[in-house]
Amino acid sequence: MSAEPTSKPKRRGRGLIWTIVAVVVLGAAAGGWWWWQAQAAQAAEEGAADAEAKPPAIYFALEPAFVVNLADPGPVRYLQADVQLMTRDPATAAALELHAPALRNHLLLLFGQQTAAQLGQRSAKERLQAQAVAEVRKVLENETAPDQVEAVFFTSLVTQ
Repeated sequence: MSAEPTSKPKRRGRGLIWTIVAVVVLGAAAGGWWWWQAQAAQAAEEGAADAEAKPPAIYFALEPAFVVNLADPGPVRYLQADVQLMTRDPATAAALELHAPALRNHLLLLFGQQTAAQLGQRSAKERLQAQAVAEVRKVLENETAPDQVEAVFFTSLVTQ
């Protein structure tokens, strides 16, 4: 009879341990769910704040279209490009309009340095866009004008 009382407390101890483990696991799961929900809500609030804080894009078309001779050896090759500049700063938009002749000149020189083979690749066109943004900012900076230009977009780009 002495064997029975010792086996019952072990079962009771095991049951208590499993109950504690279950409570800890459920508590951790509930805490993880609460943390995940809090992070999702915070990310949504930050995304909404960023969307509200970002002013609308202002586009400035450099018209007429650019037409330049490309730097290809041999037969004459041409590039025709419609270009739009994008900013979110009204002061920069005014500076773009004011300094449009200088901007066109610098971009014409930049476009004339390209070859048809380079412009056949997407990466080269993207690199040209980045160079054009840098060129536009440089011109505006030299004129001590606001230079918050974010992008140069080619709305048409034809090589011949």
